[in-house]
Amino acid sequence: MERLTTFTSTTVVFDADDVDTDQVIPARFLKGTARSGWGAHLFADRRYDAEGRPRPEFPLNHPAAQAARVLVAGRNFGCGSSREHAVWALQGFGFRAVVAPSFADIFRGNALKNGLLPVVVDEAVHGRLVSAPGSPVTVDLEAQKLSLADGTEAGFVIDPFARYCLLNGIDELQFLLGQEEAIAAHERRADSPIGGSTS
Repeated sequence: MERLTTFTSTTVVFDADDVDTDQVIPARFLKGTARSGWGAHLFADRRYDAEGRPRPEFPLNHPAAQAARVLVAGRNFGCGSSREHAVWALQGFGFRAVVAPSFADIFRGNALKNGLLPVVVDEAVHGRLVSAPGSPVTVDLEAQKLSLADGTEAGFVIDPFARYCLLNGIDELQFLLGQEEAIAAHERRADSPIGGSTS
């Protein structure tokens, strides 16, 4: 998993509320378990017409969107069914963070476990982002701060363990494997007789 510390990027604004995971990645595409290759299907039913042609009015189809690493979304983003593919599709397009007033709990958990940062902001900050699509923002995970182009700064909350994993570019399994020696030492102490004597 790629480390996530501080980065600056332009934004793509898709300010729709209650966007569920089937809109993020329609179920008909869920035919694999590999984490790569999903970006082309992100928001497929909104992004393309019935013939598969890109809809020019959809934000992800604007030329500037290709370089954006931050998606500004609406309330309750990622609701609906639990599917990691939704996170993989967002990452496959190139997004490293999604900023919204609120997220569905399961989506937030899947995002953090897969290296995508969900950033919750208040309505005022969200409104500033929505009114300035394409403007640069700086995401600072270490300081837990979002900085807007107009000078606005907003703190955000993230679970400490998830923050540690993202900053170090590891998932939960890699964290546990990194504790192997500490676990073995604990087991040796637990197996030793009281006082450490073997006689």
